[in-house]
Amino acid sequence: MTKFLIIDDHPLFREALHSAVELAYPGSDAVGAASLEDACRFLDAEPGFDLALLDLSMPDVTGMEGLLHLRTHYPQLPVVVVSGVEDQAIIAQVMAYGAAGFIPKSSKKTVLAKAIQQVMSGAVYLPESYEDGVEEPIDEETSRMIERMASLTPQQIRVLNMICDGLLNKQIAYELQVGETTVKAHVSEILRKLAVSSRTQVVIEVKKLEALGTASPFAPPPD
Repeated sequence: MTKFLIIDDHPLFREALHSAVELAYPGSDAVGAASLEDACRFLDAEPGFDLALLDLSMPDVTGMEGLLHLRTHYPQLPVVVVSGVEDQAIIAQVMAYGAAGFIPKSSKKTVLAKAIQQVMSGAVYLPESYEDGVEEPIDEETSRMIERMASLTPQQIRVLNMICDGLLNKQIAYELQVGETTVKAHVSEILRKLAVSSRTQVVIEVKKLEALGTASPFAPPPD
């Protein structure tokens, strides 16, 4: 039996995707998850999912964090992003980060179903309105950095964003309402995970990833 994981925090849209999945693959099994944490719990407990349908805007992730996490920790699982954000640069970035396709939430059920069938057949699905902005595949070094970024915890990602904004440890501690020692520990762990030796290098690596599109990999998608 074909098995799908629908990751979206809106119950009505989960139902809409479930209906599209049923249209594409009658009798298939579709499991809904309202958060990335729930999705990972299902993936760890129930192996054998054939495809994940992921909304970028989830309550427990920021920007591309959810996609990066799934691609890094469950590399055999194809992930299609289903999003209300149809910005060309976001679509390009989603594809550069390893998604198997991008489906606009505004799509009709029949289009959703055909897109799901297309991805399941091994093809990539992109909306007709998309103008290919990814001229070259990302190189191996960038792929490794994406994997390293995906290993950061949510709190480390917050610290990383503040580093990129130019905040000092004392300022980060104030914003997060934690001790400066805790911030220093986070910074050290970020440097270790990203295999860099300075805050400046952290900023440089994030800027390199931003160059894949116009959005930071850990910034919320535009409205």
